Amino acid sequence: MKRLEEVFKRSGLPTYTFVEPAEYKALLVSIRAPGRGTIVEGPSGIGKTTSVLRIVESLGPDTAITRLSGRNPNDYDLIAALPEMGSLGLVLIDDFHRLPDETKHLLADFIKLLADREEERSKIVVVGINKAGQSLINYASDLTGRIDTISFEANPEEKVQELVALGEAALNVRINIKTDIVKESEGSFVSFRQRCVKRSATVQIG
Repeated sequence: MKRLEEVFKRSGLPTYTFVEPAEYKALLVSIRAPGRGTIVEGPSGIGKTTSVLRIVESLGPDTAITRLSGRNPNDYDLIAALPEMGSLGLVLIDDFHRLPDETKHLLADFIKLLADREEERSKIVVVGINKAGQSLINYASDLTGRIDTISFEANPEEKVQELVALGEAALNVRINIKTDIVKESEGSFVSFRQRCVKRSATVQIG
């Protein structure tokens, strides 16, 4: 029998309750574009990194991905060295806004170079909070027209309700105050999962 916290995971990739956000198809097209930089921005918990990873998974086993993070100082040197490393495959750099300014500058120049070459063997996807795209352009103004900025907004209630339905089906339960939790989540998938687990006493077996 599945557990509530297993279905409504509060961290990591959702196993049973992944819902494509409204921006998913635009993100898919951008990630498939050779060389062109992809910037994914939006508030925390809105599904940015999860969507990138699901898209990469959907592209098949031949699409390798390297995950790096602006939260991890151990990744800074590797990120700065990317321009010298040849064919990279797809590189996901999460929490771009936390990188040192010098590293952001190097990254902006490298993304421009890949776009100009229409490089098919290297692709950079940058994930950050709101205005991450503009922040990157501030380091290289000629990036305009060479990157796609996909802005994730709060999901509409029907998307969160879709998540609820998947969770209820996986657990064979009825969440009797799901309408309240959907409103409280304010369009955040992660917030809904967290609130649902915290208020587990309100979940009734169907």
